[in-house]
Amino acid sequence: MEKTNKIEKRHLGKTEILVTPIGLGVMELAGGGGLIGRAFPVIPQEEKNAIIKAALDGGINWFDTAEMYGAGVSEQSLAIGLKAAGKSDEEVVIATKWQPILRTARNIPLTIGNRLHFLGGYSIGNYMVHQPYSFSSPEAEMNAMADLVEAGKIRSVGVSNFNPARMRRAHAALEKRGLPLAVNQVRYNLLDRKIETNGVLETARELGITIIAYTPVARGLLTGKYHKDPGLLAHVPGWRKAGMKRDLERTRPLINSMEEIAASHGATVAQVALNWLVYFKGNIVVTIPGATKVRQAEESAGAMNFRLSNDELALLDEMSRGLQK
Repeated sequence: MEKTNKIEKRHLGKTEILVTPIGLGVMELAGGGGLIGRAFPVIPQEEKNAIIKAALDGGINWFDTAEMYGAGVSEQSLAIGLKAAGKSDEEVVIATKWQPILRTARNIPLTIGNRLHFLGGYSIGNYMVHQPYSFSSPEAEMNAMADLVEAGKIRSVGVSNFNPARMRRAHAALEKRGLPLAVNQVRYNLLDRKIETNGVLETARELGITIIAYTPVARGLLTGKYHKDPGLLAHVPGWRKAGMKRDLERTRPLINSMEEIAASHGATVAQVALNWLVYFKGNIVVTIPGATKVRQAEESAGAMNFRLSNDELALLDEMSRGLQK
């Protein structure tokens, strides 16, 4: 068992911004705000503060949020939690996202004030275009983002859910402005490895772009909890339940192996899933598990306290390849 005493931070792309391999996604703190807030429970701010403090105490130094996550509720909840934990702006990195749907790039400078308002004095380390859908080209969006960097309103630029072609266009547009494209945030986990075959990971490596992996435990399937107690599926929304039921048996051999590996490290199955993500492809991948409970934030942070062996990484790689849809 290889334990790590010090958490080594990684650069976001070719920027000087350093983050821990695992951050905390705070979409789940959006409950009660906007359309997407209806999908999450309303968590008391005191509990949100405790979740954020648990992440910080575990060594996490960065947080991922977005305009879309509750129309400012997630961002504001994060800022309040960071202040409650006594963290200064210099001690943390915040990534947030501009919602492009039904908008043009002209909206980017018009709404940055809202993002900064909700973040309550904390700066934006990375500002992403949340989806590849808007009425403007990637070039127009990147030029608007570059203007924000030059104005000192954000530190770096990213995208989310961009395919290789759009990544290249965004990268080229920023390069003309003397800036790197820092990140592309995409779905990536042991059960969804499309970025390894559709060119996204290869393009990111070529251009020096960091991959931020979201849904790292496949909506809970890679925690093993549903395999142990299928009755928990009763609490899963109907539109997800049928697919998860089908996936339980086909993924059971992988989960069994992950349980054995976890036991050898004094870890959990979820921690093994996170550890594989941030080490299998080297330093190019970081990830942002979410949390609605303190123990989940503690667990995610704890995944940085050990490192899977090369043999363990390879075993999970081999087993998961046969599970790709």
